[in-house]
Amino acid sequence: MTASNGGRRLRAGLTGLGSMGRHHARVLAALDGVDLVGVVDPLGDREGHAPGVPVLPDLDGLIALGLDYAVVACPTALHVEVGLELARAGVCALIEKPVADTVEGARLLAEAFESRGLVAGVGHIERCNPALRSLRDRLRQGELGDVYQVVTRRQGPFPHRIADVGVVKDLATHDIDLTGWVTGRPYTSISARTVSKSGRPHEDMVAAVGQLSDGTMVNHLVNWLSPLKERFTSVTGERGCFVADTLTADLTFHSNAAQTTEWEALRNFRGVSEGDMIRYAIPKREPLLVEHELFRDAVLGLDTDICTVRQGLRTVEVAVALLESAARGATVDLAAPVVAG
Repeated sequence: MTASNGGRRLRAGLTGLGSMGRHHARVLAALDGVDLVGVVDPLGDREGHAPGVPVLPDLDGLIALGLDYAVVACPTALHVEVGLELARAGVCALIEKPVADTVEGARLLAEAFESRGLVAGVGHIERCNPALRSLRDRLRQGELGDVYQVVTRRQGPFPHRIADVGVVKDLATHDIDLTGWVTGRPYTSISARTVSKSGRPHEDMVAAVGQLSDGTMVNHLVNWLSPLKERFTSVTGERGCFVADTLTADLTFHSNAAQTTEWEALRNFRGVSEGDMIRYAIPKREPLLVEHELFRDAVLGLDTDICTVRQGLRTVEVAVALLESAARGATVDLAAPVVAG
């Protein structure tokens, strides 16, 4: 995918060369129409992830290079500080998810970029997964009919890179965002339970039940305690069930059969029955590259489907409500999301 920018190349910067930052550096270094002009990491580039690019000790030095946009891949606790400084300098930003570790911080970021007319996005990369993009398109086209339920399972071994947040803000925010994005409906309530079994101060397992604005039921199971790595999303509706495996980017459809039967016990049951299964052939481009292409084009003023900071704020609100529900042992109702003017 090539952006039409009249020959102008965008100048991009990067903060952080950690587990995600190194991948951002790789993609930025080869991104059409973009020059990676500098990186900030106080520890330097010890493993050579940004060869030939200046590695600076602080953000002021990066901003001084003259940036069109920056990718914020430092620890979550620093997102607000770094994002606000970029906004004040008039620099657009793609901020890794979650956009902030508090609702207040996320709201500050949304207001800072919106008030200056700057493009800002959040790296909810599942929006760029081929299986989920195809699923969303099919739901929009009405292929499933009425949607009844969204179920996600996201589990696997503990990632030692995570130190500042628990499984809800690190992993469950993926599922919260993709559910709202795929269905086009906001959460109206959430109920959850969490446990901590690994000896860390944060939760490492969560089970949640929620509801969307159209009545769709939502179930999330997320943990860092399983040796089985799983990334599962299913959407069940009137005409069947879509199943997306975002590890392999596969999408299948299990149809609600319309065949008649002579078996009286089944004929009298007015529910559903097993029908055909279709596995779709989907072009499988790297999600991170797609995310960068979309954001680059948004900076150029093109109409692209990025995750805005305002949408990222909503995801943080739901995540915080989930943790509140677990702490109180009660369902938490969510106010309607605020739409930026």
